[in-house]
Amino acid sequence: MLNNKSVLITGGTGSFGKKFIETILNRYSDVSRIVIYSRDELKQFELRQKYPKSEYPHLRFFIGDVRDVERLKRACEGIDVIIHAAAIKQVDTAEYNPEECIKTNVGGAQNVINAALASGVKDVVALSTDKACAPINLYGATKLTSDKLFTAANNIKGTRDIRFSVVRYGNVMGSRGSVIPFFIEKRKTGIIPITHPEMTRFNISLQDGVNLVMFAIDHHLGGEIFVPKIPSYKITDVAMAIAPNAKQEIVGIRPGEKLHEEMITETDALNTIDLGIYYAILPSVSYSHKTDNYIQHHKAVRVKQGFRYSSGTNTQWETVESLRKKIIECVDPDFKPQ
Repeated sequence: MLNNKSVLITGGTGSFGKKFIETILNRYSDVSRIVIYSRDELKQFELRQKYPKSEYPHLRFFIGDVRDVERLKRACEGIDVIIHAAAIKQVDTAEYNPEECIKTNVGGAQNVINAALASGVKDVVALSTDKACAPINLYGATKLTSDKLFTAANNIKGTRDIRFSVVRYGNVMGSRGSVIPFFIEKRKTGIIPITHPEMTRFNISLQDGVNLVMFAIDHHLGGEIFVPKIPSYKITDVAMAIAPNAKQEIVGIRPGEKLHEEMITETDALNTIDLGIYYAILPSVSYSHKTDNYIQHHKAVRVKQGFRYSSGTNTQWETVESLRKKIIECVDPDFKPQ
């Protein structure tokens, strides 16, 4: 799929980007070029130490911000596939710095689209979040707007051979700023702060997130929002898996936070199809393909009327033991509950 292709990853020095690069190198030995685009020179320096030019001459490192469309266009020269992972992701950071979040998550998304359209790119897949589904915080609202920009971009491509799609998933195990490394650090104090004892979240590993993106690149018609079928966990079970001997202290739900996350609302379900291992929300307006085209292409079926996909009513659940096993597999091989 990516052999003899050139790939650009925005936000390429983040948790997802590093896993995506590792996966490409393991699976596609004949990839032509991987361009790692980000604004953090320290993280780029650290990644260059892992992948020295003498051994990985097909890796390129571009310092740049998705807010800078001209720099993006330069980075996109000769690129076949774009994975757009750059974003301001912290809910509280976005609430306190709304204009900056909008510039990056919305303006940056449009810049990626414009650069792709101007550069002969063939495939664009943007990363989204469950917080974009019925958003109640600014971060979620900016990512929903980004999702709409990418899915609608298929309607302005003209005669260009290019496809834009989105992948939407939940909390990534072990990613920077997420609950698992936070609880591992907090257990040193003997107290684990719990926002609400009934709170639930979707759970996905970095590798499964990468696999979803790979699927999208290989299968999308353009305009789909791909959603994985993944388990949920209770926040109290995460605390018990990490620190069974610590006290759980209820601190209350933070501003902009939901009790349960959704990835497909009942309204979304009107345009949602079941692909077997994934769901796909189809664009409400498409000038390229009809719903039946998507169903036939993906060998899919429509979901039932009234369907919704919520972390609180999910049919798949993590247990304390399964969480411990996955923390060892995905986060820290030396992890032990304390």
